[in-house]
Parts: sequence; C-alpha cells; structure tokens
Amino acid sequence: MTTGVRRRMGVEERRQQLIGVALDLFSRRSPDEVSIDEIASAAGISRPLVYHYFPGKLSLYEAALQRASDDLAARFVEPHEGPLGARLLRVMGRYFDFVDEHGPGFSALMRGGPAVGSSTTNALVDSVRQAAYVQILSHLDVTEPPARLELVVRSWISLAESTALLWLDGRRIPRAELEAQLVHDFAALLAVSAAYDEETGALLRRVIADEPADGPFADLVGRLTGFMD
Repeated sequence: MTTGVRRRMGVEERRQQLIGVALDLFSRRSPDEVSIDEIASAAGISRPLVYHYFPGKLSLYEAALQRASDDLAARFVEPHEGPLGARLLRVMGRYFDFVDEHGPGFSALMRGGPAVGSSTTNALVDSVRQAAYVQILSHLDVTEPPARLELVVRSWISLAESTALLWLDGRRIPRAELEAQLVHDFAALLAVSAAYDEETGALLRRVIADEPADGPFADLVGRLTGFMD
C-alpha cells in the first residue's frame, strides 16, 4: 500500500491556483459576496496563507480580473478569412460564451464592484476595449480610421457591453438572436456613418461586395425590406 503525499506548490503555482479559484467564485457571484474565507476553503488552504500571497481581496480580485480581461480580449481574435459578417458573428458567439461563463463577475465589473474605480480596474477594462477596437479595425483592413469610423467601432463595442448586461438581467431574449442583432447593429451603424462620410461609404461598399447572399448583412437587408413592404 502506498500513502499519497500532497505535493507542495511553488509560490507562482499557488498564486495561479488562488487566482483560478477566486475567478471561479467571482464568476458565479458578485465579488462583494465572496469572502477570503471562502476562497481559502475552496483552495484547501488557511486564510492566513491567502494573505501570504495577496495583501487582501482587492489585490486578488484585480489579479483575477487581469486573467479574465486577457481571456475576454482574446475572444475578439479571429482569422481574417471569409466575409466580415460571418467573422463578427463568430466573435459575438465567443463574447457571449465569456459573459455566460462569468455572468456575475462581468456584471459586477461593469456596474460596480470592490475594485471598480481603481486605476488598475479602469486600465484593465480599457485594455479590453482597446484590444477589441484594434481587432475590429484589422478586420476592416484599416490602420488610420477617420473620425466617424472610430466613432462607429467604439460605439459598437459599448453597445455590445450594454447588451450583454441587459441580457444577463433575466436572459429574456434568446442569446443567438442578440448575437445576430449585434452584427446587424454594426452594419447599421456603419451605414448611417457612410451617409455622412464618403470614406466610410467606400468602406461599406467594399464590405457589402464581399458578403454572400446568405450572410448576416444580407439577412439584415432582407428583414428591413420586409418591414417596409
């Protein structure tokens, strides 16, 4: 008979374990509702040992938020292959996967939580928005966007955040419909901006030219045409 021996974790390994445990708890409940004692219990260590690795819950929350923000930013990475509408739809699918997995934590971050308002938290949230912005511009094949296009992309990212928060509050609209609607929203915002700016208009014509008849953008045109009949 052999006796199992618990392997002692190194400092960085233990830190990463605690971050993972905290992120899991923060994902299921608001961070305000999660105590250090719960984190210690879930990690199988004592409360003082948690404080050995992190000064307090705020620092642990920020570390968990860093991991979550890196994950969320990565959801916007998509191969530059195929029509734009289909690419954005896949991005929205991964975005809502994250929102679904980290609902309470995502909501607490956007609406208010223990680290909201801190420079670290604000910087992390801004980094995710900037990463999304850069990715969308790369899909549009634009390096120096005109002012109206920047407004379109940043407004759409904010709209995606607001839509996700509203969806979490009861999930009254089917998720797949919201993902498609957000892709349609992007096309609509681009079209409105194109009415005021020739450079954006040229971009819109290029995007539409690459869209198939069964793509998300064509679906929007069909819905609008049917509404006006």
